[in-house]
Amino acid sequence: MNSAASERDRTAREPADARAKSDAADAERPATQEMVRRLRHGTDLLTAAAMRRLDDELPWYRALPAEDRSWIGLVAQSGIANFIAWYENPEHGSYNAAEIFRAAPPELTRSISLQHTLQLVRIVVEIVEEHTEQLAAPGQHSKLRESVLLYSREVAFSAAEVYARAAETRGAWDARLEALVVDSLLRGDGDDSLHSRVAALGWAGRGNTLVMVGTTEGELDDVGTAELRRAARRTAQDALVGIQGNRLIVVLGGTGNLRQQAEELLARFGPGPVVIGPQVRELADAGRSARAALSALQAVPAWPSAPRPVLADELLPERMLLGDPDAHRTLLADVYGPLLGVGGPLLETLSVYLNEGRSLEATARLLYVHPNTVRYRLKRIATITGWDPAQAREGFVLQIAIAIGRLAETVPL
Repeated sequence: MNSAASERDRTAREPADARAKSDAADAERPATQEMVRRLRHGTDLLTAAAMRRLDDELPWYRALPAEDRSWIGLVAQSGIANFIAWYENPEHGSYNAAEIFRAAPPELTRSISLQHTLQLVRIVVEIVEEHTEQLAAPGQHSKLRESVLLYSREVAFSAAEVYARAAETRGAWDARLEALVVDSLLRGDGDDSLHSRVAALGWAGRGNTLVMVGTTEGELDDVGTAELRRAARRTAQDALVGIQGNRLIVVLGGTGNLRQQAEELLARFGPGPVVIGPQVRELADAGRSARAALSALQAVPAWPSAPRPVLADELLPERMLLGDPDAHRTLLADVYGPLLGVGGPLLETLSVYLNEGRSLEATARLLYVHPNTVRYRLKRIATITGWDPAQAREGFVLQIAIAIGRLAETVPL
């Protein structure tokens, strides 16, 4: 019985509660409409006050071109108008920052940063708060302040989302552009567009350039790729990263010790050989460094004890065996040519020394000279060519250079 009575009382109260809420809403509506009217009349006042505050307090705003400052004025006015529409009808009004910035061209977001945008929002909020007494209807001051704070918070979050999406889009575009640039370098396409493309990626172009190649450890995701790029750019003044399947290409540039900087990135590569290409004078010539490094990466299995990283020019014989024309030309021009050019007995001494198993005494007997003479000539050969005949690996390079040099003399290629 008591339960039935309680149910009747609750049922009787529901229409009364609904009527009370409706009456409250009806009572609130004229106050809201009056507030909206006052705010609309004060839009120009608020906009002018906000622009004065921006000019007084923000150096970055004063440094902007006049056209950009006028666009920001439109943005501030749009923000105030959107706030009024939202205040009048929160369900249909908008606090989307993209809507507020719609009055300005997209390029404006490149002129002002997220920090600048939030400063703009803060100043507009302060301006509205300062004019609350003047704009608010009687008894509505606190409600207007609360509404402004709520709206500004939502706009700030929305602006952060806009800039975050723009940064993601820019990052994806930069990654695609970087991949195109690295691919162009590998193909040797050093056309005029290369400089504008690398400039868009922040390449300063001061100093020399080299290319480093190896493999990745498994497939790199977006996070791993981004971290690799950051590591490369922390290491050298200029850096580009290309990932082609499991092959990793890093292009470094700057005025420092590029070889040492390349070695600092060694841990970023997966297991297996890593090759550093020859240093070139500018990015347009990086294709030569890249070709040498990629050729050496193919040839390095023929030298099982190769160091990690290994220089591409340390694999000249193996690269030549693979048919690398650059390696063939380098051996002729930088090794055989200088020995042939100095004349005298150096080339003969080197040939006999290598053929006799690097024996000073055997070489001296065949040449009818003292072993110290052979030793002196070998030192001169090391100075002239940069390769020491007394070292097994370097002697092998010299022996291959002599072989292709003699073939070039007898069998024109």
